Amino acid sequence: MKRTTADLWVGIFVTSGLVALLVLALKVGNATTVSASDGYRVTAEFENIGGLKPRAPVKSAGVVVGRVDAIAFDNKKFVARVTLRLDRQFEFPVDTTASILTSGLLGEQYVGLDGGGDDKLLKEGDRLTMTQSAMVLERMIGRFLYGKASEGPTAEKAPAGK
Repeated sequence: MKRTTADLWVGIFVTSGLVALLVLALKVGNATTVSASDGYRVTAEFENIGGLKPRAPVKSAGVVVGRVDAIAFDNKKFVARVTLRLDRQFEFPVDTTASILTSGLLGEQYVGLDGGGDDKLLKEGDRLTMTQSAMVLERMIGRFLYGKASEGPTAEKAPAGK
């Protein structure tokens, strides 16, 4: 009798642990997304998208307003074409600026939208023309080191008047 009670409690504990892991996996994987019927698609072209991935958040003023739907490479312009699915409840002017930003120093990358001042609003299939590509940390470090190396050693100057 005591053995079956202990087995029951172990089973309940293991089951609750598995449910907690499932909930955590869904939270981490951003399982909640804009459905096809609730959103509209717009595209933006970037010279460099860094580590941006499909399903990455699209944020405006820190609020998630959509998700990255698809990423493709344009063989003619040699740019990345990013398709964004924005929730219908969020309306943006046609002169909205899209930037690829990073959460923290080495965090996830996302698309940030800054609304413009135009009266016309974005609609299905529109293209964002003002974009800012991702800042690649390795490229910035390389430019800094290359700039320091090109300066060369500096000769110490003797004090004036001696």
